[in-house]
Amino acid sequence: MIQRIDAGPRMSEACIHNGVVYLAGQVPETDGADIETQTREVLAAIDALLAQAGSDKRRILRAQIFLADIADFDGMNRAWDAWVEPGHAPARATVEAKLARPEWKVEIVVTAAV
Repeated sequence: MIQRIDAGPRMSEACIHNGVVYLAGQVPETDGADIETQTREVLAAIDALLAQAGSDKRRILRAQIFLADIADFDGMNRAWDAWVEPGHAPARATVEAKLARPEWKVEIVVTAAV
């Protein structure tokens, strides 16, 4: 059985199957904010969705981070490092990519155990 969280006509914010939760890409709420603010907003959205799924950031298996400008790597990492729990860092990839809206600096996709 697949459980869908916040399912819409185009996508779900998360899907749970066989003890794993797959989150859609999470994006910031504040257009044009600095990279650390936008990253903190995205991480808060991830925390909220993981909680809805019965999981948390300590159970993240993989994170994919998309930056509109790779020059924001250090700023994003400052927010990430303050958020990730020591000893629970997931496998992670970070790439530069053109995001769906020019106001967004970061988008993060995670997969976690439930």
